[in-house]
Amino acid sequence: MLQKNAIITLDITGMTQEGFGVGRCDDMVVFVRSAAVGDKVEALILKVNKTYAWAKISKILVPSPDRSEDLGCAVAGRCGGCTFRHITYEAEVRAKVQRVKDALVRIGKQDSNIEAHKVCPAYGPDGVSAMVDYRNKAIYPVTKDKNGQIKMGFYSTGSHNVVDADSCGIQNPLINQCMRTFKAYASMWDVSVYDENTGKGLLRGIYIRTSTTGQVMLTVILNTTSPEALGKIRGAQNWLQGMVGYMTAQMPEIVSVYANWHTKRDNVMMGTSVTLLWGQATIREKIMGVDFDISPLAFLQINPVQTEKLYGIACEYAMDGGDVGSNILDLYCGTGTIGLCLASQLGDKGVQIIGVDTVKQAIQDAEHNAKLNNMTNCRYICGTAEAAALDLANQGMRAHTCIIDPPRHGCGPEIVEAMAKLAPDRIVYVSCKPETLARDIQLLETIGYKMDKYSVVDMFPRTGHVETVASLSREKADDCAEKPKMISEERSKYKSWSNLKKQMNDLLCDSLKDKISYFYTNYHEVHNAYGRATINYCKKEMVAFSWVEMYKQEQEVSQLYSEGKKVSYGEMEMKKWMPECKLCDADFINSLTIYLKTDIATALHSENYLLRVFAYMDRRVGKRTLVKIKDEVEKLPEWVKQFYRLRCEADGIVFPPKRITDETVASLVFGV
Repeated sequence: MLQKNAIITLDITGMTQEGFGVGRCDDMVVFVRSAAVGDKVEALILKVNKTYAWAKISKILVPSPDRSEDLGCAVAGRCGGCTFRHITYEAEVRAKVQRVKDALVRIGKQDSNIEAHKVCPAYGPDGVSAMVDYRNKAIYPVTKDKNGQIKMGFYSTGSHNVVDADSCGIQNPLINQCMRTFKAYASMWDVSVYDENTGKGLLRGIYIRTSTTGQVMLTVILNTTSPEALGKIRGAQNWLQGMVGYMTAQMPEIVSVYANWHTKRDNVMMGTSVTLLWGQATIREKIMGVDFDISPLAFLQINPVQTEKLYGIACEYAMDGGDVGSNILDLYCGTGTIGLCLASQLGDKGVQIIGVDTVKQAIQDAEHNAKLNNMTNCRYICGTAEAAALDLANQGMRAHTCIIDPPRHGCGPEIVEAMAKLAPDRIVYVSCKPETLARDIQLLETIGYKMDKYSVVDMFPRTGHVETVASLSREKADDCAEKPKMISEERSKYKSWSNLKKQMNDLLCDSLKDKISYFYTNYHEVHNAYGRATINYCKKEMVAFSWVEMYKQEQEVSQLYSEGKKVSYGEMEMKKWMPECKLCDADFINSLTIYLKTDIATALHSENYLLRVFAYMDRRVGKRTLVKIKDEVEKLPEWVKQFYRLRCEADGIVFPPKRITDETVASLVFGV
């Protein structure tokens, strides 16, 4: 049993995204800071939990071929920013590519043989390394040491202790210069610095942005609510005005100075309100030949060289096959960067880009950037991605392609529901966290999408973060033809209808989703006393469907039976309803999932025709068994038989005999 302060010998066989080497001792996982795969080390145990322990290197016995002794940073190992400075860049890229693959296989349940379509290390177009001086923004907390001297830098790992640093090797040199200049000014004044423990003190930090055009934007983060509140703090206005004059005189690259008002006592570095103190409102950035004006709170990728690679792949995937349709939906659009770059690539093809974001300022920036580039085919909606997508779907909009670039926590089930209703042919998913990407891909698979390919872009060299672009397309009927058609062999696990519903409510979890694809037969007829649907899945076409006509027939047949006359439904003329309506297996599986969360009364009046099919099929089960009119039960489509059988077994009802006559139907359904 491992104990704290013990020294053990470890072979390092893996690595976490935080840069910890992974070894095993006494059936326990041991995480060793700054260890590399291939190292043999003596490790000092720092902390022991039930199944894992933390350690640090006491001595390197055999160094890994991937180990790099040139850390290239004075505060490496203390600052919480870079996690891979102890290994070569080639090893870092391999680790990131493997992390993405592991997530897709382990969480996303993708084939273990998948490989990245493209891997984009941080090298510029001329082949020169772009893994240094690349960051175009930085936030520096400000504090004081025990001697009252100003400290500025970054937090150490797992704490809010500021590691004082005059420069950072991955920041744009203009950011380092701006930080040192501000630090010099702050040191001249006896300005009060924010104290996390008390919540008092004026100066919380600074936020610096740069652009490839050489412009700098400086934002000072202050612990007060507004310019008016600042005016009530003695000496604060003079300090702030002096800072603006000093900074702009020392650095002519500064074109914009803001104040950010932030009084919340939390871990968020900036507030949501800013005031322009001096200069222009935005700085200009250029990506893939498109101009963007960036405001202080607008999102923008931090690595200009890698951003062009990332967006280039996203555009390539969106245009894959040539047909992009008439509408492209850009969810989590921010300032409109991906959508506008795609619009620039498409040119004048009559394609409308619809961007959605929750941040009002971001939407205003996107609208401004569209006008800046004379792009009239772009419009923007301020709202949540899922609400906007559902609203557009309810309006009847058809989006061939949907681009999703969510925050680190990903999309979740809400977006999956929206995608099911919007039903784009292609989804391009841009992700900054492989684990949430993999989770969302698995969710999207439940509504008929599959991942075609993915690419890895090292947007954040020397850190543990990585960007991924995945292309997903709706499964075609031909692709589904070989899938199993019934639960059959596993049905015993789901004898209870409530258990089956629970599994479906979990959006078709792994153990069940491959066992319920029995609806993939080529030709289906869904019948009951209230409706008929004839569906050809190979052509993705609903051949015929009618509720009203069948209802009329039901009334007529019921009347004829009551008069002692015997007729069959085959003698009644059927009208085709919505013959051009398109249908694919994704519609079916999504409708079934929604139906199992919906009461029958609501489903009966749903606009979703399949919900009505399920509702009418299910309506009388538990009282009387629904049957396919006139024909033998064994000739029913397999998924219909299975639906009936499961419902009947759950309610203890004997499945109907093979031969069903019109008289039986009349007695069961019409009660005559």
